Amino acid sequence: MEFWDPQSIAGMVNGTWLSPPSHDASGRRGPGGVTIDSRLVSTGNVFVALRGERHDGHDHLLQAARSGASVLIVDTPEKVPPGLTRTDGSTAAVLLVRDTSRALLELGAGRRAGLGGVPVVAVTGSNGKTTTTRLVEAVLSSLGPGTASIKSYNNRIGVPLTILRSTPSDRFLVCEVGTNARGEIAELAPVVSPDVTVITSIGREHLEGLGGIEGSVREAMELVLALRPGGTAVVPTGCGRLDEAVSAAGVGSRGGRILRFGRDTSADVAVEAVCMTMDGTEFSVAGSGRFRIPMVGSHNALNAAAAIAVGRILGLDDGAIASGLANCPGPEMRLERVSVACGEGERSIDVLNDAYNANPESMLAAFAAFGEVHGVGSGRLVAVLGDMLELGEQEEACHREIAEAASASGLFDLVVLVGPRMSRASGFFAGSGARVERVDVLDEESARRVAGLIEPGDAVLLKGSRGMGIERVLTALRDRPREPDRRPHTV
Repeated sequence: MEFWDPQSIAGMVNGTWLSPPSHDASGRRGPGGVTIDSRLVSTGNVFVALRGERHDGHDHLLQAARSGASVLIVDTPEKVPPGLTRTDGSTAAVLLVRDTSRALLELGAGRRAGLGGVPVVAVTGSNGKTTTTRLVEAVLSSLGPGTASIKSYNNRIGVPLTILRSTPSDRFLVCEVGTNARGEIAELAPVVSPDVTVITSIGREHLEGLGGIEGSVREAMELVLALRPGGTAVVPTGCGRLDEAVSAAGVGSRGGRILRFGRDTSADVAVEAVCMTMDGTEFSVAGSGRFRIPMVGSHNALNAAAAIAVGRILGLDDGAIASGLANCPGPEMRLERVSVACGEGERSIDVLNDAYNANPESMLAAFAAFGEVHGVGSGRLVAVLGDMLELGEQEEACHREIAEAASASGLFDLVVLVGPRMSRASGFFAGSGARVERVDVLDEESARRVAGLIEPGDAVLLKGSRGMGIERVLTALRDRPREPDRRPHTV
């Protein structure tokens, strides 16, 4: 039975038809593709009515049907309206399940089971997941067409949606898998059922939900334990707790293997001789040639090393791998380098936008990357640093550590601290020589005031957790009048 056949779908999710699919002699196509957004429905799609904190897909069933959805998957029958007529005059089928979010996972697992020999790569870790996913995708693109997670589709919704975009004719599938609470990856790991698992790093992320480094290791290891027989774990060097867990996982007993990447000379992919260029990062791998990625930051050489390992596992030579890495576009708001034009005759502002998210390790990596690109004496250097969220009991200590590191670096001439947590650590900049400004809440108005502190020719680092919206400063810089305002500004 074809995967998208309505009866096949009903079997995968153990559903009951409230309104069965119609059968006629018109040759009308059955469903194909899944969406959870009624605005994105195309003819023949399966629409899964998910319930969230702010939206309920059951409120949009009529729109989904009118846009051409063939099957509507629901778990609240009293919210199903009458007259679910599609644009071609047929009636959308309605399938009742116990839990629509669970049904989405079951559909993803069903698609994964039908991929045959398509190699599936899972990417997880505390930092660098999205960047590494993009690098792996770029490397594997020489194999032919494939599917990879878009944006940061790495949770119990994004992961099955990624899998459901794949087809048995793909040459690869790359799934980013993330977590901010215990048990999330345990639920996703059997759905992904990877042939290769990449752990990018282990650090202090989501401490409130994961409970420390041990929790991060435990979550990442779920994807190692879920490896198919003969699968490979690609792991970083330098984390003793992870090494112990990987060794105890018994990968070799199932015919698999472990490849390590890092700066350690004993690594299978050992990174050395890293240097910054005008358009990215170059590095060598011991026993091999030189590679280049169009991304800044020596830590991204390690992300690229993980991608090199995956390429080699899947049979690519280093020439094809190097070509893929050199042409990989960097993800947005991850050390994204942006030039903002100023007034006529004025130097532009060089922004390093790393505002997608933040934890202590990624903050320290951002400082290092910023210093590698600019360095002391290359002009006025500015940091806009937002709160790091979800750190639990270690919140105060982590913010103090980051403030001390920023101060000790001697990099910054102006530091803007955004949010109550970061602002409380402002005293650690005393004696650093940096001017320090504090902003309790960053909204459009305060973002404009922060932008007013930044002058033509400045280099600016934007860094903070997703909930802080630090990228508003970049928007304000782009929107301000081109003629420089020389009046003094206060925040």
